[in-house]
Amino acid sequence: MTQLNILKLAKQGDTEAIASLMNRHLHPKGIAAKVAFKDTCLEVMIESAEVPNQQILVAFVRRGLRALGAASVEIVKVYGQQTGKEFPAWSQEFDLGIAEAELEAVDNEQSSSNPQTLTICINLSGDTARGLTNQDFEIIANQISTDILSSCTDVFIQKVSISNGSSVITKER
Repeated sequence: MTQLNILKLAKQGDTEAIASLMNRHLHPKGIAAKVAFKDTCLEVMIESAEVPNQQILVAFVRRGLRALGAASVEIVKVYGQQTGKEFPAWSQEFDLGIAEAELEAVDNEQSSSNPQTLTICINLSGDTARGLTNQDFEIIANQISTDILSSCTDVFIQKVSISNGSSVITKER
């Protein structure tokens, strides 16, 4: 099958042709794509030896399908799966009908209106005979948490609990 025929079939929504175009770019990187159609939803399963990078591969699929302009595709569901695993490690759905600027606005609105909780659990153990106290553990745990969260923005403390040398700090973004 020639490149022109594959492109024509892919624009018509042929799943084998779409998978073939994707796999030309992905196979050299050790990644494989399988494509299926259900109603107006295109499902893309991306599989590799390691869990595929969600951000990079969803952007790859989105750009490719937008450039392709397959009229029959409205919704796209992308799944990332490690080879040999029974279930995908992640999934993401997007609408090809939404303009890129609108999509970014929706993504930004969702991330600000849906806080994500991050829990840091630090277990410290020590010898009280050497003079370590719960206060020492608290100071150490707080410093470690500060170091971990230094790269995060818009983080608010939701809950701090310290007992028997364990500090659990739950933060909300």
